[in-house]
Amino acid sequence: MTAFPPITRITTGHADDGRSVLSEVGPLPTVVDVSAIPGTVFHEVWSTSGSPAAVGNGVDPTLGPLVLPPPPGGTRIRFVDIPPDTEEFLENGAQQMGDAFEQIGDKGASTVKQNSPHPLMHRTESIDYGVVIEGEMTLVLDDGEVLLKQGSVVIQRGTNHAWANRSGRMCRMLFVLVSGTYEPAIADALAGH
Repeated sequence: MTAFPPITRITTGHADDGRSVLSEVGPLPTVVDVSAIPGTVFHEVWSTSGSPAAVGNGVDPTLGPLVLPPPPGGTRIRFVDIPPDTEEFLENGAQQMGDAFEQIGDKGASTVKQNSPHPLMHRTESIDYGVVIEGEMTLVLDDGEVLLKQGSVVIQRGTNHAWANRSGRMCRMLFVLVSGTYEPAIADALAGH
């Protein structure tokens, strides 16, 4: 599998007199290989812990353990490199998903069951913008799926879903996650599901 180039992050800040300055130019400090899904790499870019977001020269929020969802009331931006699905993964992947979601900081996000349409089915209470940067991906839902090509944008609204890579080559996606709260009718339906 061909690896994608590393991501360069440019972070700006403020001098004591208020002038804009470069705080950092370089590689991302948090890049995590998900061992339960070989070839899957999370590239953590930034996150905010509330809205309105604190604007200043604070500490890098990406340092520390990898966490899948955004902070409550906050946002998260990351790139994810996703390898092609293999027959072995499709047949046996459901057993690995507890470990995979635990490694990415949200074991409870996995919704995979014996009859799930894909072993990576999961859900977070967030609005996620997913953009295909390079390659192809298939968005899998409980009912239906759609092929995504370079430049496709998904607005994923807290639904049960998976990312299936059926292309035979690596895919890189950019995700921006925004913390959310289910509307009461949806929360009730999910509680009874």
